Amino acid sequence: MKAMRLEKYHGLGNDFLIVLDPDGTQPIGAELTRRVCDRHRGVGADGLIRVTPGTDSDITMELRNADGGPAEISGNGIRCVALAAIDGKLVAGPNFTVRSAARIYAVRVAEDGSVGVDMGPAAVTAERPFNTAGWRAREVDLGNPHLVLLCPDPAAVHVAELGSQLEKLRPGGLNVEFIAAGPETDALTVRLWERGAGETEASGSGSCASAAAAHAWELVGSHVTVHNPGGDLEVDIGDETVVLTGPAEHIATVELAL
Repeated sequence: MKAMRLEKYHGLGNDFLIVLDPDGTQPIGAELTRRVCDRHRGVGADGLIRVTPGTDSDITMELRNADGGPAEISGNGIRCVALAAIDGKLVAGPNFTVRSAARIYAVRVAEDGSVGVDMGPAAVTAERPFNTAGWRAREVDLGNPHLVLLCPDPAAVHVAELGSQLEKLRPGGLNVEFIAAGPETDALTVRLWERGAGETEASGSGSCASAAAAHAWELVGSHVTVHNPGGDLEVDIGDETVVLTGPAEHIATVELAL
């Protein structure tokens, strides 16, 4: 019986199954992704990632969301990939590069196991109209598309209902972040809806998009602590790039019968 080895990692509860494929012989597709990511009939995860040697980078990651659809990048996913690639001896670390879709990302793994990723530029649009009183909205392109909504209290939002509706505003889908400033200075509290995965405990790219939008609204400075439901991520906003830092952790090794 053929089998596929999967490494399960998470970043603050945002979990991924990772296929280390140094020979390039284990493709992943939509059907396989839906199967393994199913939390009742599969292993369970927010996404499936295949890691292969790079051509113009040290390694390449191919990401699919739990619904089987392809995604450009995941800030938590790439941090999980960084640890998995070192654990699997695809790279030596602590500094290396990862290609995901159209961008190459510089990664650094610290001695404490936290991972910093240069996420590249965040393109923040002008404020867009939103039809709920007291709410504000901006779109942010971080290599993947985001809609950031500033609201009075993210805890009061019906994320599953509203997120699924707003995701469909753009062909291909939007990631949606519900944010509020605080509770401390230069901090945000967020809840997150990821296209193809639903509400998640954390989102790295969503945290970066939230921080970039909040910075444009002059609610935070250049170093932002983003309180995700699953824990805190740190975002540093530069003139031309955004850097994400946070933990990742290995959960289990799984052998999947094919």
